[in-house]
Amino acid sequence: MPLHVVVTGAGGFLGHHLVGYLKARGYHVRGVDARAPEFAASRADEFVQADLRRADEACAALEGADEVYHLAANMGGMGFIAFNKAVIAHDNVLMDANVLEAARLGGASRLFYASSACVYPPALLDAEHGPPLREEDAYPADPVDGYGWEKLYGERLCRHYREDYGLETRIARFHSMYGPLGTYNGGREKAPAAICRKAAVAPDGGTVHIWGDGRQTRTYCHVDDGVEAVHRLMRSDVRDPINVGSDELVTIDALTRMIIAASGKRLDIGHDATGPQGVRGRGCDLTRARTLLGWAPRVPLAEGMRATYDWIASDIAARAGAAIGHGDAVPV
Repeated sequence: MPLHVVVTGAGGFLGHHLVGYLKARGYHVRGVDARAPEFAASRADEFVQADLRRADEACAALEGADEVYHLAANMGGMGFIAFNKAVIAHDNVLMDANVLEAARLGGASRLFYASSACVYPPALLDAEHGPPLREEDAYPADPVDGYGWEKLYGERLCRHYREDYGLETRIARFHSMYGPLGTYNGGREKAPAAICRKAAVAPDGGTVHIWGDGRQTRTYCHVDDGVEAVHRLMRSDVRDPINVGSDELVTIDALTRMIIAASGKRLDIGHDATGPQGVRGRGCDLTRARTLLGWAPRVPLAEGMRATYDWIASDIAARAGAAIGHGDAVPV
């Protein structure tokens, strides 16, 4: 009999890819989300639309699960989390508590929790090329306001459910996942997808505008590498939180030039000091992942960004063609 697993957040970017990864490895997968995936049909054996902020719906959605992969969250890029702290904290605390309790009541043996690099104190991130973040750097606690605090509390809630109830929990702190089939418009998109969109719609000889001075540094991990790390973590005995990301640090300007090269266009870079810029630098220490999971990212950033740009440009073109065919205005 295949292992029956539930993936919450299966309508979202990472959850959608994780469903496909688990299906390819023989799991029976139930996807759960408030909405279906936007860009491609789910490969889940069954897909349940549920509001996990409601305890009764969470219990029904997780019924019969051997294991739970909890990725559902109200979140987005810096432009979203900077201005929606209350609703993010409210919704995610409810979902985390309800899913953990539903997993316990339903007899699940193991639960994965998707945490975030936002649990790390911004005071450690005020240098463009500072030391990469180690897992122990999350304490003393002072995470990013709203989203970061909620994720750190979620980690602690997982620990308590393991200690008090014996539910084996595994926690990954994701550092900026990217790839095809992710949101690239509407305000919740993250930097790589937003820059790809801007490059795709810009005319040759135009300008790609980015927030900040472009010298901020980040790391980006391709979604294919991320879901492999999640699976390895769930099959491991690693109970403490672990970084999942890349240690290839790049400036936002360098990322933008990489995406412009993928577009094949002649584009300039413009800087907008009025938008949220986030921290100055955020690197990722993968020592624990390499040592304990035998995992490291394999997709080179330039290669992954080219594939991501190609998918976003293709989707924009397809939607524009469909709109023109129906006589509608094409959104920019």
